[in-house]
Amino acid sequence: MTGSPAALGLFLFFLLLQGLTAEERLTFHAAAKPLDPGARTEDWPRFLGPRDDATSLETGILPLWPDSGPALVWEVTKGEGYAGPSIRGDKLIMFHRLDGDEVVECRNADNGRMLWAHRYEADYDDSFGFSNGPRANPVIDGDLVITAGVTGRVHALNLSDGTLQWQLNLRERYQLPKNFFGYGASPLVWKDLVFLNTGGAEPDESPGICVAAFDRETGKEAWTARDTWGASYASPVMAEIHGRDILLVFAGGQSRPPHGGLLALDPENGKVLSRFPWRADKYESVNASTPLPVGGNRIFISECYEKGGVLLAFDEEFQPTVLWEERGFGMHWMTPLLDDGVLFGFAGRNEPDLEFKAIDLESGEILWRDEMRWSEKAGNRQLVRGLFRAWLTGVGDRYLAWGEHGALASLELSGDGVKTTQRHQLFLADHSWTPPALSRGLLYITQNNRDRTQGASPRILCYDLRAGGEE
Repeated sequence: MTGSPAALGLFLFFLLLQGLTAEERLTFHAAAKPLDPGARTEDWPRFLGPRDDATSLETGILPLWPDSGPALVWEVTKGEGYAGPSIRGDKLIMFHRLDGDEVVECRNADNGRMLWAHRYEADYDDSFGFSNGPRANPVIDGDLVITAGVTGRVHALNLSDGTLQWQLNLRERYQLPKNFFGYGASPLVWKDLVFLNTGGAEPDESPGICVAAFDRETGKEAWTARDTWGASYASPVMAEIHGRDILLVFAGGQSRPPHGGLLALDPENGKVLSRFPWRADKYESVNASTPLPVGGNRIFISECYEKGGVLLAFDEEFQPTVLWEERGFGMHWMTPLLDDGVLFGFAGRNEPDLEFKAIDLESGEILWRDEMRWSEKAGNRQLVRGLFRAWLTGVGDRYLAWGEHGALASLELSGDGVKTTQRHQLFLADHSWTPPALSRGLLYITQNNRDRTQGASPRILCYDLRAGGEE
């Protein structure tokens, strides 16, 4: 085994983890405060929450957490992967890779106890040395859990007991290439259909199966859409455009020359209504930021390698027109948040060029930028910390920012600037690229690499953000 000491340490941890039982991996710290009886709660059933925009309408959230940080309720060690948890009611679904298998676990969202698990072999070795586990978040739709693994294996399981309902092997069925980092786009469920950006290969120089729809109950193929653009790392979303539901797929896989962009499709039959090319000319580039509907038949998309962000307006024939484009407002993988006519996002490709920015939705003018970095003393050294490629979660009139090295911040945002009201380093671990999930006043954080300060292994942590109510 070659590689850095950190990589070797993580490899040895995963070997150790394989011998632990589900309960041995769980540490329960303290029960969360009771929910305020009048609090509004929501499920977090998929990647970016119930509205696919990383916002929550929950109330009864703690206005300020203690100086020591939010209270830790429970934590569970996990295997490889970047997939975050999805929650419906008191059930949490986590998806990771252990001992060569992808594992779907259903746990009690309040205490972390295992309810059921489903596992299957997943033979994957990342070409660039990143995690060998799944990238796509589970989707919970009613009584169904749907997962899409890093090798393109899709499983539909019963939420109550984990019974297998149906399964697909996208790699075999549609000749999926490995792409840069395996398969990584989360599924989307709409009515009785499941949509996947399959990104199949191009046999005989003809377009491959780029998008496919499957019957929610049986997994039977409902329709396919062919296109030369492959599977990206952005998740499909549904948008209402001119009174119709339109399926948006920001496609673009590994290809020479690189190509990709936004597909607008009729979700009923897969007809491609329009194609808008938006992909860097650089071969080593990906489209990974999920499209954001912003109202008025407009959609914002972005990439960070070259072209940046663009706001599109769709006419009644669903053809897009560019309203503005801004090279300096391109997201690596986050989807920006819209509030009061302003888009907020962490723009840039890598840590050195990352800036938190606000842009006027109507004009495309960047209103302000902030590096979101600070200095901390560690022994005799003064270290620079930051949020860097962070995620934003909107909760009422406040924002939670989750930094890629384990810092959680509470922000106040406007078109005039940003104010950090609180900040806490929950741990110090790189590759914390998974967005948080918030449900019933509990915040779920995913740590993908070993904590460099305390040595804690990769895990999912549940924090109490409840303001509290009567016992």
